[in-house]
Amino acid sequence: MELNIQSLSDFVRNADIMWNKAKNSVPGIMRGSGLVKELSIPMMTGNTREFTEIDLEEYASEKNESDQSSRARVQQGYTKIGTLKRISKDIGISYEMRSQGKYFEIKSRLTNLGKLAPNRMDLDLSHRIGFGTAASYADMDGNTVDLSVGDGFQLWYTAHTLNGSSTTFRNRLANNPQLSRGALEGMEKMRVENTYNQFGEKMTMSDDVLWTTDDPNTKNTAKELLRSTSNPTQNNPGVVNVYQSSYRHVILPRVATDKDGAIDSSKAKYWGTASSEMSTLMLGVHEEPRLKKPPVNGDNSEEFSTDDWNFGVRAGYMIVTVSAAWAGFSSGDADA
Repeated sequence: MELNIQSLSDFVRNADIMWNKAKNSVPGIMRGSGLVKELSIPMMTGNTREFTEIDLEEYASEKNESDQSSRARVQQGYTKIGTLKRISKDIGISYEMRSQGKYFEIKSRLTNLGKLAPNRMDLDLSHRIGFGTAASYADMDGNTVDLSVGDGFQLWYTAHTLNGSSTTFRNRLANNPQLSRGALEGMEKMRVENTYNQFGEKMTMSDDVLWTTDDPNTKNTAKELLRSTSNPTQNNPGVVNVYQSSYRHVILPRVATDKDGAIDSSKAKYWGTASSEMSTLMLGVHEEPRLKKPPVNGDNSEEFSTDDWNFGVRAGYMIVTVSAAWAGFSSGDADA
């Protein structure tokens, strides 16, 4: 299709279709990973949300004949406040492009624009995992992002605290081994021995996600562990693989990146397990990625000095991690 004066109106009407097709082609890997819980932030309801945990004690008490039943203790956990942010990006479609039949160049610009906001959301969510060894980081816009969980420590830490007990727990695996069968068993042992409610009582945390970066060795090791029909470390085909169907493997390609989304090889071996049911990594969506109203012939959308038509993408959301108990982590670099 060649652009001409007669086809410009049709092109503008189709711009939304092209943009949405590109947006929908972007896999929302972190959003759909099971590591994230999502909620809607309606218009006109403020720019902050308070997130908190509330625990009941784990066990019932004996009730003797005609005795009054004791009341369950309730303990509020830590609280985190989320604040909305807005992202955007614009492109210009020049008069020359519109009038000289450069349709495929225009289409490329619009389809690329459709990917920018979903990609940024995925990057920001991934950085909650990839930068989780620190309490904050500076993002690509130069803003300081709070990564701490409710107890004030970074997500991946060795002595998280509870709000109703002096007990501490760790969710960063000792010695940070690379993924292997032994390391996965070590992770499971850590999770069994370090999962508490706010009273310091042991709880059951059923991790159902094994997440890795896209490092070939790490992701292939995960596939071998989970998909082999027998014990992947032995040749005996009669030995059952106890990990088969135990976890869903999620590959997170933007975890091993720096603040700008460039490769950060120091994070290549990151891996961990998580409970999708108990996750407190919250994504509050106020404005889904959308194409800002495109111009139409005869209105004032054309820039006076440049004759450009401007198209833009907009989105708004907040990200908060309330607690650390829902996931375990190893940096895979053998750093104790």
